[in-house]
Amino acid sequence: MVDELVSMIMPSYNTAKYIPDSIRSVLDQTYKNFELIIVDDCSSDNTYDVVKPFLDDKRIIYLQNEKNSGAAVSRNRALSEAKGKWIAFLDSDDLWHPQKLEKQTAFMRSNGYHFSYTKYQEMNEDGVDGNVFVSGPRRISKAGMYNFCWPGCLTVMYDRDHVGEIQIADIKKNNDYAMWLKVCKKADCYLLDETLAKYRRGRTGSVSSHSIKTMIGWHYKLFYEAERQNAVFAAFNTVRNLFFGTIKKILYVKNTDK
Repeated sequence: MVDELVSMIMPSYNTAKYIPDSIRSVLDQTYKNFELIIVDDCSSDNTYDVVKPFLDDKRIIYLQNEKNSGAAVSRNRALSEAKGKWIAFLDSDDLWHPQKLEKQTAFMRSNGYHFSYTKYQEMNEDGVDGNVFVSGPRRISKAGMYNFCWPGCLTVMYDRDHVGEIQIADIKKNNDYAMWLKVCKKADCYLLDETLAKYRRGRTGSVSSHSIKTMIGWHYKLFYEAERQNAVFAAFNTVRNLFFGTIKKILYVKNTDK
């Protein structure tokens, strides 16, 4: 089968230190039929300068927002520009294994899946591999996705021909989860049980650097504002997320040092 185009969505804000390695991990893919859509959200560092040398590759599209608007707006813009059958996501400080696209597209084609994710490994802020590996359920239904945001954003891929065009609410955090809640209404999500990505944990400003109290507030806003649930249901689903977040740490987060 001819390799179908994969559109990769990469929002960026002040990640000049990391984005070259993220771009290289895309260029190193064994699956070559792709476009990488980078949306720079008015970075105040030298992001453009470090990205510019890569722009000779016509598969890389670099867009700049007119004003700082947040990751949701950046992802929406990239999605509206995307031309591929397959939609994949990589933040501008994370990395992919070279065979990530090849293995994931083959996994979805051979099984007739329209939505999938993979395992990933954590690394520290300096890119040093850690000993934590994150997985999830083999199949996530719509109800299962409301339980918790099981997939790591850097591992997700979906079939746009089946799912359709996706645009998400303009919320500052959890906008990747808002997207999965939309996609899972069209297709269950399946785990490709291989570690094919690396997540940079602990960078200042990243989700992993915020307190639990702050993250609870973000979850409530997700259900109340993006999902337009009333206060009672939004609170219920926030508590539900806390419970299943604990389940995830017990069942699906493995530290090989222990």
